[in-house]
Amino acid sequence: MKLDPKTTAFLFPGQGSQTVGMGKSLAEEHAIARETFSEADAILGFSLSELMWNGPDSDLNDTVNTQPALFLHSIASYRTFSRLYPDFEPAALAGHSLGELSALTASGALSFEDGLRLVRKRGELMKRAGELSPGSMAAILGLDIPTLDKVCAEASTEGESVQVANDNCPGQVVISGAKPAVERAMTAAKSAGAKRALPLAVSIAAHSTLMASIQDEWNQAVDSVTMGEVKIPVIGNVYASVLKTADNARADIKAQMQSRVKWTDSVKLMAEMGVRSFVEAGTGTVLGGLVKRIASDGTNYPLGNPQDFAALG
Repeated sequence: MKLDPKTTAFLFPGQGSQTVGMGKSLAEEHAIARETFSEADAILGFSLSELMWNGPDSDLNDTVNTQPALFLHSIASYRTFSRLYPDFEPAALAGHSLGELSALTASGALSFEDGLRLVRKRGELMKRAGELSPGSMAAILGLDIPTLDKVCAEASTEGESVQVANDNCPGQVVISGAKPAVERAMTAAKSAGAKRALPLAVSIAAHSTLMASIQDEWNQAVDSVTMGEVKIPVIGNVYASVLKTADNARADIKAQMQSRVKWTDSVKLMAEMGVRSFVEAGTGTVLGGLVKRIASDGTNYPLGNPQDFAALG
């Protein structure tokens, strides 16, 4: 076994990592994963697993399905690992955006059913917010956060705001907000020295004030679930600090809806805690790529299919 629990963190991906076929080989190989997919289908009342494994892409990429699909593959992977290595307790957990709910579920603070229902609700609410207040997002490459904060402040007007949504890693930041403001910020970012400013193919301005229309309903959804003790340290997105209590966890996932994901600071904190191995549970290797840019001495391990589990042996 290559991993030492004292120096290992598990990471849980957010939107953008989804792909048709996700989790299929894991379910074929491991009974606990298969049971997790079946349990999710029963909770949701439709076959999410069928959509994940066979598509079509267009349905999987609808945020109401994308979010629970990523959550499900992450938890199936984490449960499989826990079944194989029952005494292994990682030093920390962290998730990017919706992945924070996966991390809280893995920590034991949320039940699987509550976590899944909450992620599904999150997707539904964010989709509605995108219809009520359409916006856009853009990736800005090669500009530091203080400069980009200034760019966003200057590009914002009374009715059209833009803000930093994801501080992913040094040199890769996502901005989010009203489309005209995002376009102004992209132009200004290039003038300020950004290498590239790329619009993202979304109509939802995640992690921005355009989510305000659904904030109250999201808060009610978060308050309606039982949040237990956070048994494994979870690094929250909003403050990039350890969520020590159920109240901390609730507050963070509420605030996250309109706040930036502080991923750079989250990974730095885990490195300061002594984490050297980062295991990406679920779909893809997006987070591992970001970790390389933040904690260069860290080692990344994908964990979503049977080959990944075999490689840990």
